[in-house]
Amino acid sequence: MKNNNIIIVAGEPYSVFFEIFFKTFKKKFFKNIKNPIILIASKKVLYKQMIRLNYNLKINEIFYNEINKIKIDNKKINILNVNFNFKKTFDKISSKSNNYINNCCNLAIKIIKEKGAKALINGPIDKKFFLKKKYPGMTEYFAAKTNKTNEEVMLIYNKKLAVSPITTHLPLKKIFKKISKEKIIFQVKKINKFYKKHLKMNPYIALTGLNPHCETSDKFSEEEKILTPAVKQLKKNGIKITGPHPADTIFLKKNYKLCDVIIGMYHDQVLTPFKTLYGFKAINITIGLPFIRITLDHGPNNKMVGKNLSTPTSLIEAINFIKNLRDI
Repeated sequence: MKNNNIIIVAGEPYSVFFEIFFKTFKKKFFKNIKNPIILIASKKVLYKQMIRLNYNLKINEIFYNEINKIKIDNKKINILNVNFNFKKTFDKISSKSNNYINNCCNLAIKIIKEKGAKALINGPIDKKFFLKKKYPGMTEYFAAKTNKTNEEVMLIYNKKLAVSPITTHLPLKKIFKKISKEKIIFQVKKINKFYKKHLKMNPYIALTGLNPHCETSDKFSEEEKILTPAVKQLKKNGIKITGPHPADTIFLKKNYKLCDVIIGMYHDQVLTPFKTLYGFKAINITIGLPFIRITLDHGPNNKMVGKNLSTPTSLIEAINFIKNLRDI
C-alpha cells in the first residue's frame, strides 16, 4: 500500500533521541517536509524530557484508527502513544525498557503493513540490553520480525559515498566462515538494485579484500578463491564493480572519490574510515525488508542524556533522504 507517512520509532527512552528530535523540530525543519511525520513513543516520557530540557513544543496525540483518515501536518509533534512505566525522567539504560521498545517496533510494522508508509526511522537502541545476544544487531532484528532473515543488507549512506559490510556485528574470529562468493553476489545485487530504483543511478562499486594488501601466506586465499570470482560474475551481470582492493588504500581520497559504494568484508573495516570522513552526517539503511528502514548513525549515548549537547545531524539526514526517495 502506498502512503507518504514517515514513521519514527523513538527507541530507547533514555537515549539522546528525544533531545535531537526537539532540536530538529525547533529548527522548523519538519515544516518543510510534506510527508506526515508520526512519532511512536511514550507521550509521558517525551513531555517530561521536553520540560526538563527547556523546550516548549506543541504535541498532537493521534490514534491508530485515525491514520490515513485525518490530515496530519508537521506543525506539531504527532505522537502515537505507547505506554512506558518509569520513575525518573532521565535514567540509566536497562532491560526495563525492552517490552516498551518491542511494542513500539511491533506497532510501527503493523502500521506499515496495514496503513502504509514511505519509510521507517528508528531511534538508537542499546543492543546489549534489548537484543540480549539473540540477534547481532537491529538490522537482523527487523529482518526476523518481517520474515526476511538472511535477506537483509546494511548500507551506511552519505550522498558522496556509502559503505556496506558483508558481515555485520560479528566477532572477528567468526567472519571468515561467513564470507562466500554467493553472499557477496547477493549483497552487491541488492545494493545495485536499490540505487537504480530509488536513487536513479547506476553505482560504481568497489570491493575490499579480506587480508592485508589482499595477500596471504596461507594455502587458502579468500581473494583468489572467493572475492575475485565474485567480482568477475558480477561484471558479467552488467554491474560496475572492481576489486578486491587493499582496504588500507581504498579510502585514500584519490580512490574513494571514484566510488559510490565501498563493500567491505567486516564491520569496522569500512565503518571506521567512513565515520572518520563523515562523522554523523550519515544514515544506516536496511535493504531487503518489505519497507525501507533507516536508523541514525549513532548509538543511545546514555552518558549524554539530559545534557542538551547532542547534534541532530543524522536525524536530519535520515528525513531528507526519505523525502527525496523515489518509487516508494
